[in-house]
Amino acid sequence: MSTERSATATVQVPIPAGAKIRLEGADIVAEGKLGKVSRRFPAGAMALEVKGQTATVKLLLPVRKRSRALLLTWERHVANMLTGVSRGFEAQCKAVSAHFPMKLSARDDTVLIENFLNEKQPRRSKLLGATKAEVAGDTVHLKGNDIEAVGQSAANLERATRIRNYDPRVFQDGVYIVVKARPVEAS
Repeated sequence: MSTERSATATVQVPIPAGAKIRLEGADIVAEGKLGKVSRRFPAGAMALEVKGQTATVKLLLPVRKRSRALLLTWERHVANMLTGVSRGFEAQCKAVSAHFPMKLSARDDTVLIENFLNEKQPRRSKLLGATKAEVAGDTVHLKGNDIEAVGQSAANLERATRIRNYDPRVFQDGVYIVVKARPVEAS
């Protein structure tokens, strides 16, 4: 028979200057100078309280090892949301072409990869959310306020240049992630 503790666990997340966070039903919404990010959380399992410059995430489940791990995961999600709306996130990809020179260009919410392995049709990589891409030579800089959207956009770009029908040991052309999604450095 397992013993259940009825105490609740809480973690506190500091709110950066200029950022706001609120609970709307099951969604947590963070707003700041770089825009708005929302995320759905299970309403019956957690609560969010905002007092001054501190947000308190409260676990409404019995405190156990797994529920404590879940609480710390939610804490990181909330902290990433607040970082995203106040500082933003960036990732960087690099194009490598040994056999055929490829051309990268960013248009609207896609990145076009032209002349990849001398293919006639350009390959496309979709940018998720509010992620923006800037192409400088053979480098693609991805920026946005949602860490998951920036990271997944970088992964989509890498995956769009997957080699098919060629030996990948010989043809190592492609676009590769060189800097994973991280907060923008304060300048």
